[in-house]
Amino acid sequence: MLKINDRLISSTNPPYVIAELSANHNGNIERAIAIIDAAKRSGADAVKLQTYRPDTITLDSNAPEFIIEGGLWDGKSLYDLYEWAHTPWEWHRPLFEYARKIGITIFSSPFDNTAVDLLEDLNTPAYKIASCEAIDLPLIKYVAQTGKPMIISTGMANAEEIQEAIDSAREGGCTQLAILHCVSGYPAPPEDYNLLTIQDMKNRFDLPVGLSDHTLDNTTAITSVALGACIIEKHVTLDRNGGGPDDSFSLEEPELNALCTDVYTAWKALGQVDYGLKSSEQGSVKFRRSLYFVNDIKPGEVVCAKHIKSIRPGYGLAPKFYDDVIGKVAKIERKSGDPVNIEAFK
Repeated sequence: MLKINDRLISSTNPPYVIAELSANHNGNIERAIAIIDAAKRSGADAVKLQTYRPDTITLDSNAPEFIIEGGLWDGKSLYDLYEWAHTPWEWHRPLFEYARKIGITIFSSPFDNTAVDLLEDLNTPAYKIASCEAIDLPLIKYVAQTGKPMIISTGMANAEEIQEAIDSAREGGCTQLAILHCVSGYPAPPEDYNLLTIQDMKNRFDLPVGLSDHTLDNTTAITSVALGACIIEKHVTLDRNGGGPDDSFSLEEPELNALCTDVYTAWKALGQVDYGLKSSEQGSVKFRRSLYFVNDIKPGEVVCAKHIKSIRPGYGLAPKFYDDVIGKVAKIERKSGDPVNIEAFK
């Protein structure tokens, strides 16, 4: 279990929904503020930023290995992509202040130590380690020494690398840690998610496990709750056709609202192992089948198949007593339509 701003996060609490703002501000702080508003209106628990500058995450190089091939950002250099996508550092304080003003948690993914220092100065309540940084063990240790809750996304990481990240967080002093199952495709097809991995992660690593979902709808995220995901992270935008780096695979506000509602419903529906009568079934019990007289019978007559039948409603003996009743001698008169009960027989 971990706690972010007094919100407990575990399988026994409603799923914690994180609205990933990422690059969807498209270079406009007012758009970033509008996304924070949308996240709050939709019922998300938190909104998350990404804290880097192009020079803190890559080099300004056009060498072949720095050029993206295929996908949404085909042909761009890493430096140009991150120059386009980054959230200016001078925006962080006003965005943190605004989120706190309207009552939604805000934190970020740092991509180097200077980003951690900035976020500490803003008193961030938690940290998220992005999938590509899950193998940056020195960064994980640096975040861990803050003592803040940490969420590590595990896209592309194998089981050994996930364990190394966890160990580094623990060694650095992190006492509140969760991991997210993730597929680092943008977008990612649902069939790549192999959601059964969530159950294995819970057993293998003994930590709260969530989902960082890059599919195009909410089905994968909702399904993950049934498998134990207690954190759901999705990219959020104002307009999927907005033309920004991440807009095309992000949720718009109505979809985020539906996600917040539906993952809560899925969590509530899990409940607990319970074979007992449910409150909503109380009024339906009378419609179960039971034994009724379908022909008149007089005292002293022997009950045979023509006299009784299993029908609805359920005010008579249960149908399992049918063979016990056949051959009994009637003690009192019964009419067709009377329920069969033990008092009718000698």
